[in-house]
Amino acid sequence: MEPEKTLFERIGGMDAVDATVDIFYSKVLADDSINHFFAKTRIKTQARKQKAFLAYAFGCPMGYTGKSMKRAHARMDINEDHFEAVITHLISALDELNVPQNLIDEVVEIAMGVKGDIVSA
Repeated sequence: MEPEKTLFERIGGMDAVDATVDIFYSKVLADDSINHFFAKTRIKTQARKQKAFLAYAFGCPMGYTGKSMKRAHARMDINEDHFEAVITHLISALDELNVPQNLIDEVVEIAMGVKGDIVSA
């Protein structure tokens, strides 16, 4: 019996993660309700970090050496509406890439698992 594939493998590997993050940030940067969080951010660097985090969170067999979600978002004053906007853009990016709904649901479940470390207000 073959071991079950990780979400990372089922979603399409690093190519899919790369494409998702690229589409995601184009949506985030166009959204006036949350783009101010990235006003002083080097987006290419941020996208690289996000790609590494998502690959790790989805089960890629690589180590993640970035900051914890709590530490990375500690001074950002993110509220429920901000978090929902980010989730909406992530879902939309996955949808644009024709990711099946059951896999999108798994991604959302992972994102909701770190919500408490991100939302502060």
